[in-house]
This record gives sequence, C-alpha cells and structure tokens, in this order.
Amino acid sequence: MTVFDGAVVREQGLTFGVAAVRTGTLSSSNRRSAALSGFRAAFGGMPTVLMEQDGRGVPTYFGRPDIVRFLASIDIRRLPWRRMSLSS
Repeated sequence: MTVFDGAVVREQGLTFGVAAVRTGTLSSSNRRSAALSGFRAAFGGMPTVLMEQDGRGVPTYFGRPDIVRFLASIDIRRLPWRRMSLSS
C-alpha cells in the first residue's frame, strides 16, 4: 500500500482529485501516465490532477486543462489535503 497526500476538491460544480507526486514524475510521459491511472483509481474514477512541487514549493500540475488552470490560480494551501492510501 502506498500512502500519499491528496485532496478531493468540489469547486465550480465539479468534483476532482489532486495527488501530490514525487519531483520528476511529471517529466516522464510513462511515469505521468502510470501515476495518473493509479491515482484516478484511488479517487474512484473522478477526474484527477497530479501535482509536484519544486525545491521552493512551487507547484506544477498535470491533468485536465480546465482543472489545471483553476489550481494554478489558487494557493495550494486552500485545498483540503489529507493522507490517503493507494493499494498496490
């Protein structure tokens, strides 16, 4: 079982998941695809966005463009982060 930081967000009539991933995950299309598939299952199939942070804590997102635009416009501390688990 993998434990990760995630958030379920209900905003603008849409419910979606955000999963924090390790730095470097977004730079590889294979890792991105595998992570997105796994985390989507953890969020029950809802739209899911991956989020990684650089050394200064600046987030980068990958997923549906409309959700990514929304997340890029807010402070990530506003999200309801919690520890979640993903069965391997």
